[in-house]
Amino acid sequence: MPELSFVHHYQPGKTPGSPTLLLLHGTGGNEQDLVPLAPELMPDAGVLSPRGQVLERGMPRFFRRLAEGVFDLDDLRVRTAELAEFVMAAARHYGFDAARVIAAGFSNGANIAASLVLLRPGALHRAVLFRAMVPLVPDPLPSLPATPVLVSNGRTDPIVPLAETERLAGLLRDAGAEVTLVWQAAGHHLVQEDLTRAREWLGSSGRSPQGER
Repeated sequence: MPELSFVHHYQPGKTPGSPTLLLLHGTGGNEQDLVPLAPELMPDAGVLSPRGQVLERGMPRFFRRLAEGVFDLDDLRVRTAELAEFVMAAARHYGFDAARVIAAGFSNGANIAASLVLLRPGALHRAVLFRAMVPLVPDPLPSLPATPVLVSNGRTDPIVPLAETERLAGLLRDAGAEVTLVWQAAGHHLVQEDLTRAREWLGSSGRSPQGER
């Protein structure tokens, strides 16, 4: 499989035509990290879970950073394109619908998922971003095809400030995404409520319930 450039885990969906979850781990994770969460998010969905190809002190990531919260934007653009091409190649190889790929990423994985939304409009059917921050600000902003995005961040996150979360939601909305922002009573770690809210959102149309932002 030379075109499948990422080490990855794949499992087909349980029903014909079911969507495929693109699971994107955080720093230091691997292709198995988020797989146990897939049944809690979308029980019938297929799973495509790649391992980040950048190493930071031996820890896999999806793109380089210069310091905590300071990203290598040139590398981010290159890695985002590589990930998008990998997803398309995997769709051809495994036979799933590339138009029904839903990203679910945590931390570094959420950041490259947000970059996919911004740099490759239409590459993702929907996106779930756990503990995400602004990956980059494209100039000009893309015109997104009303892509539904769920941002689930922690109110006491020491890595992603509240204002950064609001900035990310605003950026995605300005580009045309349909953003649902939910807050968790948590820091930079996943809690059960993240999964519960994400599953509810994925089971809906991806639109924000009334009164939620």
